[in-house]
Amino acid sequence: MRKTAVALTAFAAVAIILTLPVRGTTQTTGEKLHIEAFAVNMSNIATGSNQVVMMDIDRWSTDQERESLINTMLQSGQDELLKALQKAPDKGRLWFPEWQGADPAHARLGFTLRYANTHPAPEGGQRIVVALDRYISFWEAKNQPRSFNYPFTLIELNVDRNGTGDGKMSVATKINFDKKNNRIELENYASEPVRLQNVKVTPKRT
Repeated sequence: MRKTAVALTAFAAVAIILTLPVRGTTQTTGEKLHIEAFAVNMSNIATGSNQVVMMDIDRWSTDQERESLINTMLQSGQDELLKALQKAPDKGRLWFPEWQGADPAHARLGFTLRYANTHPAPEGGQRIVVALDRYISFWEAKNQPRSFNYPFTLIELNVDRNGTGDGKMSVATKINFDKKNNRIELENYASEPVRLQNVKVTPKRT
């Protein structure tokens, strides 16, 4: 498993799904987006299961929502953060339209996005961050294997002014706050996040 630790030099610089620019630079309202990408699984979990992934973002997280999630994490830890994220208003949907075979997680139907943020990048592009609670099967909830403690899916996309680019998706991520060293730690259950290639972002058609 891979762990990334980020020191908290300032409250607004908390690094998590919530690592975002200062107030006023993020998009909280505006156009809805449709996103398509090709997910290449580089991890040690289900290797070779490459898929087309699609997302519709219907609304954006507000500064208030972001700060509430940060406060929840710092004050109460991962379990309460998960509960808060699950209660957050729907932001859109993620699904795998070409999924083949058995689909116990309902990947073709998709999953609700709970956090979505975008802000300008150099030369007219944008960085998009998306988060959702990971699907937990009945078997996993009952038996609680090690993966049960990795309940988040995090996505980061970097696209240019034409809406094309790449990104990564951490399907099973654990979030801890190390009080001794005053830092947040992100730990992936897999050895490497899923790479998102051929990303294309377009306005969503209604």
